[in-house]
Amino acid sequence: MGEVILLDEYRAGRAGAGCRPWGTGAPSDVEGAAAQPGAATLWFDLASPYTYLAAERAEALFPGLTWCPVLGGPAPADGSHVELRRRAMGRAAALRMPLVWPDSHPAAGRAGIRVAAYAAERGQAAAFVLAASRLAFCGGFDLDDPEILAEAAAAAALPLDECLRAAGDRSRDAAMQESGRLLLAAGVDRLPAVEVGGRLFCGEERLAQAHAVARDARAHQS
Repeated sequence: MGEVILLDEYRAGRAGAGCRPWGTGAPSDVEGAAAQPGAATLWFDLASPYTYLAAERAEALFPGLTWCPVLGGPAPADGSHVELRRRAMGRAAALRMPLVWPDSHPAAGRAGIRVAAYAAERGQAAAFVLAASRLAFCGGFDLDDPEILAEAAAAAALPLDECLRAAGDRSRDAAMQESGRLLLAAGVDRLPAVEVGGRLFCGEERLAQAHAVARDARAHQS
């Protein structure tokens, strides 16, 4: 099961270290989220089937959701690749969602996640992630394929030339890797993870719980 992590406890443990919770230049931090009750941030790995299983619900549950891609961070605690597939298929069945495995999984490259980072910079991550994850896990397509990336970019109304440039831009990796390391240090054991009001809800099965916290925070503000 996913975990709930209190970021106040993590920040206390890091006091004096001069380290922001998610690294310099992260799209969201705890202080910014706390200033807007109910605001939520989703940390995700585009190559994970759990991002696909969570993406559509997350977009519907959290108005103004901030999408933050991660590289080399928490992985599903499912053990072997075979067990990961078995459990993901079980979750898909429970959610009544189709799940098809890309031929390249789990050895997907980084083109897709780099474009996701570019889309996040433009405020269009939701549309891109929804399109890309459906292509990958409904259609079984490889997100490193420029033609597939072009389809996802078109669905998100992103400029194709800029997306293809971002796909090959290795300089984008460092910030996403740093976010992954800091999430691991905070105790996050799986992605996607949702941050609401200084709490992290780890695992797509925790979306409803995170939504309840966000809803209560907005209700208390009004």
